[in-house]
Amino acid sequence: MSDVRDVPFSLPRLFPRLKLIWADGGYSGQLIDWARKLGRWIVQIVKRSEPGFVVLPKRWIVERTFAWLGKYRRLSKDYETLPESSESMIRIAMINLMLHRLEPE
Repeated sequence: MSDVRDVPFSLPRLFPRLKLIWADGGYSGQLIDWARKLGRWIVQIVKRSEPGFVVLPKRWIVERTFAWLGKYRRLSKDYETLPESSESMIRIAMINLMLHRLEPE
């Protein structure tokens, strides 16, 4: 049985072209060094600058994707016990989104 902490170790093999990772300000610190050592990736922290609504570069992409996924009942809460189950549900939801964009009806 794998652990969610094992997921990043498979990233270099699965995504050899991955070079840049955008992360929330809460992930600053050790993540930057860890990512550089593990996959020679660059981690760019997108921080909130001021209170209120401000469109931040690249952050809206993540927030929009979370909003799309949140519309699926199974993904609205953390129902899954295994990381593999969560990953599968996210894949199914994204496949469904892509299919509906390719063929709206």
